[in-house]
Amino acid sequence: MRPRNALRTTTFRLALAYLAIFVASSGTVLAFIYWATSGAIDRESEQIIEAELTGLREQYRQWGVVGLVRVIEERSKGDRADEMRYLVAGPRFERITGNLTGWPAELRDRRGQVEFPLTVRVGERSEVRATMAMTFDLPNGFHLLVGRDMKERSDFRQRVIGAIAWSLALMLAFGVAGGYWVSRHLMRRVDAINRTSGEIRAGDLKQRVPVNGTGDEFDQLALNLNAMLDQIERLMAGMRQVTANVAHDMRTPLNRLRARLELSLIEKADEGRYREAIQETIDEADHIIATFNAMLSIAEAEAGAKTEAMERTGLPALVDQVAELYEPLAEEKGLVLTVEHSGAAVARADRHLLSQAVANLLDNAIKYTPAPGRVAVTTGETPQGAVVTVADSGPGIPADQRQAVLGRFVRLEQSRSTPGNGLGLSLVQAVATMHGAELVLEDNAPGLRVTLRFPPAPDARPNGK
Repeated sequence: MRPRNALRTTTFRLALAYLAIFVASSGTVLAFIYWATSGAIDRESEQIIEAELTGLREQYRQWGVVGLVRVIEERSKGDRADEMRYLVAGPRFERITGNLTGWPAELRDRRGQVEFPLTVRVGERSEVRATMAMTFDLPNGFHLLVGRDMKERSDFRQRVIGAIAWSLALMLAFGVAGGYWVSRHLMRRVDAINRTSGEIRAGDLKQRVPVNGTGDEFDQLALNLNAMLDQIERLMAGMRQVTANVAHDMRTPLNRLRARLELSLIEKADEGRYREAIQETIDEADHIIATFNAMLSIAEAEAGAKTEAMERTGLPALVDQVAELYEPLAEEKGLVLTVEHSGAAVARADRHLLSQAVANLLDNAIKYTPAPGRVAVTTGETPQGAVVTVADSGPGIPADQRQAVLGRFVRLEQSRSTPGNGLGLSLVQAVATMHGAELVLEDNAPGLRVTLRFPPAPDARPNGK
């Protein structure tokens, strides 16, 4: 990603917004610290000046102007002469004594606490320094000024202002750099997702979003997207397979139907032959319709379109109804069909689709079990939920092919000669998935045992319709 693009990202804008808030709050805190510390220095200076002024007033009351002048002369030459400012002036503000050269002109009409600039000599150069002072009128027209050099406060203010400025500048620099780095880092992950999306949109369904392995939110997003892409790829592959299978499986019956109709037109007119051809055509059309109906049922089950029709259902009653329909077919083929129930065996189910799934299992068991043979249907209740099992004594399904037969239009080689469309177990698998059930194919030694294990149903009275 180019640096210019990183500056336009939402992440960088959010980083700048956070930086602005942080700088504003930090600046407010630093300004408060500056104000509080500077105020403390001012108050300290005021207290020092007031203490000096109080002492000089006491000297004046005891010794008069002469004593006051003597004390000020001593203090003007002491170790505090560079910090404190003293001046005694006459009625016309003429200098009498002190370490000031004269009474500041701007203070002649002001009394109390004042602050004024004062030019002082420092080595070979002059400096203008702020001075805080208090003025006081003495009897007989004399004037007294006591002040303090505020260079300490000025130096402190300059240092604090410089520190604040540098701090804010560093905050801005590091904030912008950090925001840019975070934007580049995050956008690399987003760009990887965008690149993968573009490649998938171009038709490469094998592409997946890279996972760094850090377990962060981007990894979670990548894992979810990859799982979604896996599902989409499976569905697309299934769709292509179904389309190819439908075209392949429907071509033969449609060709037979067309050929039968053509022969009826070519042959000599005969009512009996026409009736026979029409009946065969109807049977072929019924087979085609049954195939499409099975595909529609599978699609409905896979889409969960009928989940609102699911209710607590007693499996024994449902199995009895389906088995009753297939008893004549089993007897006709010379098979023994038995039904056994153990417990209430209740599941939350769509009665129509579940009945169709059980019917498909029974139809397959009877169709592929040679006579004499047995087909057993059992229901039961376990701590894990209800169970429906259909077992037969037929040829069974090899273990390595049991997963494959759950696909659409899949028929094993040994069953090619038996009528069917290869959708029976596909429908059972779709119905099981819709109900949250597990479909298990096992060896019945001999034969095949198919089990539907349902999750526990909510507590309620079963519907035994």
